[in-house]
Amino acid sequence: MIPAGRLARQDWLEAPETRAVAAALASAGAEVRFVGGCVRDAILDRPIRDIDIATGDPPDRVIRLLEDAGIRAIPTGLDHGTVTAVVGAAHFEVTTLRLDVETDGRRARVEYTDDWRADAARRDFTINALYCDPDGRLYDPFGGLADLRGRRVRFVGDARARIREDVLRLLRFFRFLAHYGNLPADADSLAACRELAHLLPTLSGERVAGEVLRLLGAPDPGPVVALMRAEGILAHVLPEATGFARLDALVTIEGLTLGTDPLRRLGALLAPDAAAVTGVARRLRLSGAERARLLRLAAPAGRIERTPDARRPRRLLHELGADGFRDLTLVAWAEALAGSATPAHRGAAGWRALLAAADEWVPLSLPVKGGDVLDLGVAPGPEVGRLLDAVEAWWVEGDFQAGRADALGKLRALVAAGPVGADGKQEGESA
Repeated sequence: MIPAGRLARQDWLEAPETRAVAAALASAGAEVRFVGGCVRDAILDRPIRDIDIATGDPPDRVIRLLEDAGIRAIPTGLDHGTVTAVVGAAHFEVTTLRLDVETDGRRARVEYTDDWRADAARRDFTINALYCDPDGRLYDPFGGLADLRGRRVRFVGDARARIREDVLRLLRFFRFLAHYGNLPADADSLAACRELAHLLPTLSGERVAGEVLRLLGAPDPGPVVALMRAEGILAHVLPEATGFARLDALVTIEGLTLGTDPLRRLGALLAPDAAAVTGVARRLRLSGAERARLLRLAAPAGRIERTPDARRPRRLLHELGADGFRDLTLVAWAEALAGSATPAHRGAAGWRALLAAADEWVPLSLPVKGGDVLDLGVAPGPEVGRLLDAVEAWWVEGDFQAGRADALGKLRALVAAGPVGADGKQEGESA
């Protein structure tokens, strides 16, 4: 394969850890090349996150070469020919050149090869089928350099075959389009995605969630999300999405304030329906914390509004915490902006004041505790919690001004008045 150019000087390529791993792998004569994202992002002068290396040596020899050089080798994916090399804090994924000999749309059975072009042919997009050697010489078997410079995302070879090998590539196409491409999208790639979208429900929720959130983490995912909607793709993975204008507004607002947050953007995109949002979180296999945050974002129990009354924001800050309050403030701002022709910077002062309140918020603790209730002769049990809830409601209503003495006085009065029911009312108190 003839070199197609050379990378500009790269710190990651010249780092001692990188040099050590490359030298170890080449010590028995095998050719070693860096591949995929590190090469693609180096060409674009973007930050390098992961360093992947390809070699013609099989995994057992890779492990032996690394260990002989004193480098820790972890067999992280031997079924796919992948070994992780660890040098200090640096990790390198080393994968043997391979062919996919059998696929089912989710996983592949591979055979090893020494053919670099064959290895490139099984990759997803031309911009991910770029290689460079330790000296920075570039290898481009499928026109990835021209596509990268032209901001085109297209599959290697037959788009339909690439998708059938791994259906997740269909979502990856839109994710890479959002991060690396321009519209209009490559016509053949888009047609293949449209034709095979019915296969998306075969993917696991975790894999779908990963791609959806990475897509939403793009600088401006709105146009690509709109394209997915128009092409019938979104209906197979996120039919609950209706807040397209709210998402676009949130992207604008984040650019003025706190920056990108994919889960917040997902919350803005979803319809404000608690049952539907819970279903999305369950289907995408989100963690408990992510599920709670998404539900709070998309179907909030309390509404954030610009108001001259500082008491309400403080109540919500106490209830939601600073992070939750920021989330709801940004989404409420986006909701207001989505239904208006007003530029984002107009009227921003009120919203910024709410965000500043979150930055300045110091969490407050109720001045009385469970032990204080027990000291008043109340038996351990649900009544203790109900009494504390009643005192807290009174304390919050008073804008957190009551100190410990006043709170103890309120607690004594509640205990003297009789038990508090499950509805928060005391016996004999009208509902």
